[in-house]
Amino acid sequence: MITVTPAAAKHMRQLIDDNADEAIKGIRISVLAGGCNGFSYDLDFEDSPELDDNVFGDAPRVFIDDASLGYIKGLTLDFDGGLNGTGLKFDNPQATNTCGCGSSFSL
Repeated sequence: MITVTPAAAKHMRQLIDDNADEAIKGIRISVLAGGCNGFSYDLDFEDSPELDDNVFGDAPRVFIDDASLGYIKGLTLDFDGGLNGTGLKFDNPQATNTCGCGSSFSL
């Protein structure tokens, strides 16, 4: 299970609208090997879920494959619109360390 805050959902809807592609129905969150702490988050637009995806939310939908979900179960995705912290924020309860920018983590 993951949680998408209302602020994050609003921001993701705006990103989808700005992309001007009506086929886009959601955003994929993946975990990749790499980054300064061992793993990094990857976001991409998607038009539909894959067979092994877990789907969260409804507008927009968030797609996460089974392998990635194992690393981010319990994640809260939020959005900070402040001057010094604009962007999506990942609060991953499984992460033991994160980098300064919050885009990579270790377990």
